[in-house]
Amino acid sequence: MSNFADRKSPMGRSLRHLWRLVALLAFAVTFDDAVPSQQDSWAEPRAAMVRTIQTHAAFLPEAAGTDGISTTVLDVIGKVPRHQFVPEGVEGQAYADAPLPIGYGQTISQPFIVALMTHLIRTSPDSTVLEIGTGSGYQAAVLSPLVKAVCTIEIVPGLGETAIRRLKELRYDNVQTKVGDGYFGWPECGPFDGILVTAAAGHVPPPLVKQLKPGGRMLVPVGSVFGPQFLTLVEKTRGGQITTRQLLPVSFVPLTRESR
Repeated sequence: MSNFADRKSPMGRSLRHLWRLVALLAFAVTFDDAVPSQQDSWAEPRAAMVRTIQTHAAFLPEAAGTDGISTTVLDVIGKVPRHQFVPEGVEGQAYADAPLPIGYGQTISQPFIVALMTHLIRTSPDSTVLEIGTGSGYQAAVLSPLVKAVCTIEIVPGLGETAIRRLKELRYDNVQTKVGDGYFGWPECGPFDGILVTAAAGHVPPPLVKQLKPGGRMLVPVGSVFGPQFLTLVEKTRGGQITTRQLLPVSFVPLTRESR
C-alpha cells in the first residue's frame, strides 16, 4: 500500500488542490517580498552611498577616536530615504556623498558626516538626543530608530515647518521639532544623553553644556565661516566635569541666531 493517496481518488484530487494552493501562496509571498525592492529605484544608490561612507571611515585621523562606523548606524543610513529630504531639483544627487542646498542658504549635511556624528554620539535605545539645526529633517530621521526620543530645533521657520510635516508624514513619531534659537537648547525636552549641533558656532554654547547629562556627549563644529572649523567633542563626566577635544576639520554653515 502506497503512502501517497491515489491520484484518481477524491482524496487524491483534494490533496492535489491543496498542494496547488500551497504553491500559489508560496509564490505570492515570494512575489510580495520582491516587489518593494523592484519598486525602490533608490535602493542601489543608497547601498553605494553606504559603501562610500565605509571607505571614508577607513581613513579617519587618529584624533577622531574611532576606526570605523558601527554597523547599526550604517544599517539605518542604508534605509532612510535621503531623496525625500532634499528639494525636487536635486533628488538625483541625493545619495552622493556631498552636502546639498535645501533653501534659505542652508544645506543638508554630507552623509559621511551625518553617519560619523551619529556614531560618535554613542546613542542607545534609551537615549534622548537634542539636535540643533533641523534643516530638512534628515539627521533627525537617522537618529530616530536609534534612540528613545529626538528633540530638534530649527531657527528658519520655512525649513522647520516643512521638516515637521515631512517627519510626521514619514512616521518618525519619536521626533519633536520646534522653530526657535537653538543656542539656548530645549530645557523642557532634556536633559540630554547626546547633543548634535549641525552648524558652526564660534564657541561651545554654555546652555547646551548645561543641558547635557553627566556621562553625555555633544558634537559641535567650532570655528568661523571664513576660518578653520573643527568638529569638537564635548564630554561631561559622571562627576560633571567638562572635557573638549578637536576631532577633525569640517565645513558647516554658520549657526544662525535670533536678533536681540
